Amino acid sequence: MADDTRSLRTVYSDAEQQRKAIESSFDSNSASFQENLTNALRLYEQCIEIASRISLFSPNETLEDIASADLQYLLLRYRVAELCMRVNGQNRKATISRAQRSYEEYLKQLDRYEMLSKSDAELLELFQESPNTFSTAATTDPSMKRDIKIKRFKEEKALRQKLEQTQNDPSLAERDDDAYRDLQLTHIAYCTHQTFQSLESIGLELHILSLAPPSPPPDADTKVHDSRDRDRARDPYSDRLDSRNHLSAGLTKGPLLDPSGKPLRPFTLTTSKRQDFRDGVFRPDHSLPTMSIDEYLEEERKRGGMIEGGGEASGNAPYVDEDEFEAADRATMKARDWDEYVEANPKGSGNTINRG
Repeated sequence: MADDTRSLRTVYSDAEQQRKAIESSFDSNSASFQENLTNALRLYEQCIEIASRISLFSPNETLEDIASADLQYLLLRYRVAELCMRVNGQNRKATISRAQRSYEEYLKQLDRYEMLSKSDAELLELFQESPNTFSTAATTDPSMKRDIKIKRFKEEKALRQKLEQTQNDPSLAERDDDAYRDLQLTHIAYCTHQTFQSLESIGLELHILSLAPPSPPPDADTKVHDSRDRDRARDPYSDRLDSRNHLSAGLTKGPLLDPSGKPLRPFTLTTSKRQDFRDGVFRPDHSLPTMSIDEYLEEERKRGGMIEGGGEASGNAPYVDEDEFEAADRATMKARDWDEYVEANPKGSGNTINRG
């Protein structure tokens, strides 16, 4: 058992070094990062296997039976889940489902040792009832949900501050076993808070992935290309304007489009054409005027929609040619009628109320 324990300690040390190197790297999409991530996962899985083989944690034990130096191994499944969340791959659903299972196994192990607080134990029950709809604030009341979130945030902040105060002392385990044990338990409590937040995020992501359309089988793309090649062999037309079949068939001359609008040969947009297309796309979204102001006024004048005259010229009496007797008679009768009206209605006769 001593050899196995020493082997576990060695493998765990290598896994921790690999994990810390990963956390200090920022290029998570690079091939080297993903390779290091896979190696770290393999080391942690190996640690879990060794711990199971030597029965490091027994269901007959209590928390007091676990040595302070062995408390760190309770985080093995948490580390596996944490690293799984950073794996990039095509089958994202399988990856985060693996992380979800590892988080759950980690919490169930803590629950067996009665290391979960009352609120965390209730959250574990809620998660097991409905993993994909789990929430740390399972209430429909917005104010209560906000209060729960704030409370958990303050608890996590207090745990993080306590860790920062004691974590920078590497000789703590040698000097004070009680302080070292309290540090390990605080670290586990902090990771437990992180676990419930991650489980909530995983549930949301799994729900989103369940709404996505199913991915095509691996050979679907090859079948599509094969069918396109067969269709292209039967029909010389291709939606690829740079197709070599067109060039080899001598279709570099002749009409550009057929009567239905299909391209008959490759073509290049010249500068003027490109500008025309650009102007047609990047045009204002409002209707532009189709005529100038002068043209509009001229159209209105023709339709009779404008009143001409006015100004100083409107006060001039119209000229009547004396040789046109009918026009002269009409003007005379009009003037006579106006004089009679003025005599019958003197100025101010209508002002019967407001007389001065």
